[in-house]
Amino acid sequence: MQMPASQKEPVMTILSNFLLLYLILINLTGFSMMGIDKRRARKHMWRISEQNLFLAAILGGSVGTLVGMYTFRHKTRHWYFVVGMPLILILQAGIAGYFFFRL
Repeated sequence: MQMPASQKEPVMTILSNFLLLYLILINLTGFSMMGIDKRRARKHMWRISEQNLFLAAILGGSVGTLVGMYTFRHKTRHWYFVVGMPLILILQAGIAGYFFFRL
């Protein structure tokens, strides 16, 4: 049994708003993590692990993490960040495009 079209619209709006809010927050988190880790590196303090930086990108924060990398000039000499972060972004954009045009 399918929902009538009139009932689907409010559900989709709620899901779209939730997804947008999630993406904004995870990208701000990724951006902030790069800045915090750069500051800690300069002060020789405890650092955010590279795994956690990649995790933030994989969970949807690839744009914020990539922008943070170049804003703070952090991890730009590590090939796995220079190559990995854009690859994650391309992969996520491809997946999003697939679902966007499919639905």
